Amino acid sequence: MKEIIQINLDNEMDLILAHKRCMKIAEMCGMPSSFQTRFSTAVSEIARCSIAKGTDSLLVLGINIIKATQKEIVAVITDTVDLKSCSPEAFNYASKISGHIEYSYANNQSVTKISQPVTAPGLLSETKIKSLIDYFKFEPPLSPYDEIRKKNIELIALSEKLAESENKYKRLANTIPVLICVVNERNNVLLVNESLENYLSLPLLIFDKKTLGNFVHSQDIEEILEGWNKAKQNKSDYIGEARIKKGQDYIWHLVSIIPNKAEDGSFTSWLVYFVDINAQKMIVETLKDNTELKAIQRELESANSKLRFKNKELEQFAYIASHDLQEPLRKIMIMLSRAGEHLSEDQKKKYYFDRITLAAGRLSNLITDVLNYSRIENKEQYFEPVDLNDVLQEVLADLSMVIEEKNAIINVNPLPVVPGLDTQLRQLFYNLINNALKFNTSLPTVTVSYEDVPKDVNLVTSAENYHVISIADNGIGMDSKYSERIFDMFQRLHERDQYGGNGIGLALCRRIIENHNGMINFSSKPGEGTTFWIYLPKK
Repeated sequence: MKEIIQINLDNEMDLILAHKRCMKIAEMCGMPSSFQTRFSTAVSEIARCSIAKGTDSLLVLGINIIKATQKEIVAVITDTVDLKSCSPEAFNYASKISGHIEYSYANNQSVTKISQPVTAPGLLSETKIKSLIDYFKFEPPLSPYDEIRKKNIELIALSEKLAESENKYKRLANTIPVLICVVNERNNVLLVNESLENYLSLPLLIFDKKTLGNFVHSQDIEEILEGWNKAKQNKSDYIGEARIKKGQDYIWHLVSIIPNKAEDGSFTSWLVYFVDINAQKMIVETLKDNTELKAIQRELESANSKLRFKNKELEQFAYIASHDLQEPLRKIMIMLSRAGEHLSEDQKKKYYFDRITLAAGRLSNLITDVLNYSRIENKEQYFEPVDLNDVLQEVLADLSMVIEEKNAIINVNPLPVVPGLDTQLRQLFYNLINNALKFNTSLPTVTVSYEDVPKDVNLVTSAENYHVISIADNGIGMDSKYSERIFDMFQRLHERDQYGGNGIGLALCRRIIENHNGMINFSSKPGEGTTFWIYLPKK
């Protein structure tokens, strides 16, 4: 149904509005006067019942397009009361007049639908329906009551938008890690955000020397007040530094006092920000008179500049590897395919077609693996909560064809939610489970478990700070003498014709784990399978 207009049913005046607008819509749709009256009367009868007996009543008038040649005017009255039980005679009368009435009541919601087919549906084009909507949108008031009601509806909408805007502002002010308050010209504190409230031991009500003394260092109070007085006199900004008390210590903060302007350019209040600059201040103080550290700083800046340049070169190399190296490989493989179309199998063997194709494919896989390894960045990134159960389901879906082909059995225990990077953790589990399926001569069985950290594991901090996930298989296993090699780049323990791959997968796993400040190790015996242990910090 395409909605034309809504009417809240609160009193008898709304009943008059409902009747008039039903008549008007029916008239504009080309409905004969007798049908206009029948439809409007049936709607009015239910609307009267809703006003008398109901609560939170709403009338919606619209056009229902059943198909191109079949359209109808529809009135839907909703209420939180079972109207039909309250006034069955009203519904009987409306049904007798209209003949097109439906009623339902469920979940404390009654819905009455009254419809009237349009005898000339061809007249109700999309343009016509839009004109109906615009007509009632800009319709002049039918009475002083209607005008007042429209103004009230507009005011309510504006107040809701204003409340929403204020809530967004408050959420923003309370979320950012900056201490904020709003002060008027009489030094009264009008607003304090949650960050500042949590920081203070006493409420901040007045922006004066006595109150500031509760949390500002005594040597910095006069400077703040002097800046505050100048800001008030000149209607200007003030920026300074002060030490703010936190526990038993004082932390350096940047203090900013900025006029809080209204839309018309006037202002009667100021925004006061306290931003933590203690780390920067300590560095400046330490470096102030220390020439040796200044020299080291210059060397570090130079090294950082060179490192940024090298990183840029590596990015360019990655681009070349992903495009310029892959492109000729694709062309070689396409030309080999085309060249071999007219050769027999003996001729293909004679000219080493199979070996050339395999070599090109291995080179393409190698380039892809190296690129994947290089994209695991070690720089600080924003970790988010990652549900490892979701990650594992996605990985198993990606490996579903391999699992089905090998008739593998995958056992999965519930896994935790960890802070991390979803894409990298998915790649970690994919590589380890794929290896478990690949390095296996029997029917593979892979078990993914979450359990307590083994006591014999040497971790940097307490074992309680880590999640441990194990991935165990019944594969070919490996000798413990290779424990120092398997996580290195391009390390392979088997011939290429036995098992595929380029020896990068486990190196990639270790880099992902290091990027998450965790650890990975394994236990294995030849012919008895392998268990990988993944340690991820809880925080």
